[in-house]
Amino acid sequence: MGPGMMGYYYDSMHGYGGVLAIIFWILLIVGLVLLIIWGVRSTETRNKNNETALDILKKRYAKGDISKEEYEQLKRDIMS
Repeated sequence: MGPGMMGYYYDSMHGYGGVLAIIFWILLIVGLVLLIIWGVRSTETRNKNNETALDILKKRYAKGDISKEEYEQLKRDIMS
């Protein structure tokens, strides 16, 4: 290895090349973290939207929106 190669290595690590490399890695890591957060949130939203009719009926009964008789009748209708 000649002195020119060592000088190039030093310049690239401590000059603009080193700063750009650090910025690149920071942006890459931030991007990956944001991608993971987006994926988790979209999965949670998708799971909330997959409620069945029976799930909605149970929630309405629990809130008191419908009586026990209405609940039983609607449950029979849903199950058939």
